[in-house]
Amino acid sequence: MSGILLQLPVPGHIDSDAMIELINPRKDVDGLTTVNAGRLVQGRDGLVSCTPAGIIELLDSENVELRGAEAVVIGRSQLVGRPLASLLLARDATVTMCHSRTRDLAEVCRRADVLVAAVGRPKLVTAEMVREGAVVIDVGTNRTEDGLTGDVDFEAVAEKAAAITPVPGGVGPMTIAMLLANTVKAARLQRAAFV
Repeated sequence: MSGILLQLPVPGHIDSDAMIELINPRKDVDGLTTVNAGRLVQGRDGLVSCTPAGIIELLDSENVELRGAEAVVIGRSQLVGRPLASLLLARDATVTMCHSRTRDLAEVCRRADVLVAAVGRPKLVTAEMVREGAVVIDVGTNRTEDGLTGDVDFEAVAEKAAAITPVPGGVGPMTIAMLLANTVKAARLQRAAFV
C-alpha cells in the first residue's frame, strides 16, 4: 500500500486528529500529519494537501504571477486554508487569511489580486467583494435546493474576474490529480527508504 487517505469529515464520535496521526507520514497522501504540515510550513519537501496543491497548479497553468501579489484566503481549515497560505507565501505572495471573525470581509477581499473562497457557505462571495481583474478560486462545494454551488456567486463575479473556477469542475478535478501525484510520490519515498 503506497498511500493512506482519511476521508474527512469523520463521524462526530471519532477524533480526526488522532486518526490522522496514526498515518505514516510517508503514506500521508493528503499531507495532513503534523510531520507533513510542519514540513510545508518550514518550506521543506513533503506530501502537500491535495486541494491547495491543485490550486497552485491551476494558478501556474494560467500563468498567474504570485510574486508580490496580494492573496486573500477565506477559510482557515487544516485541509485547505492553512496549507494554501503556506504555499502562497512560498511563492512570495502577500497572504491575508480571513475567517468568521474577520472584520469587514468585503473590504479585505477587494484588495485581493487572488481571492480563494474555502468556507462552505453558498455564494458568500459577491461581485461587490471582488475587485476588477482579480483571479477567483472557488473551493466551496455546497448542496442546495438549486443543486451544487460554490462559495462564490459565479455568474455575478465572473463579470469582474480575470479568471474564475466553476463549481463543479474547477478545483475538484485538480484535487484528484494531486492525490494521484502524491500517491506516486509516496510510493517513491517508501521505495527510497528501503533501498
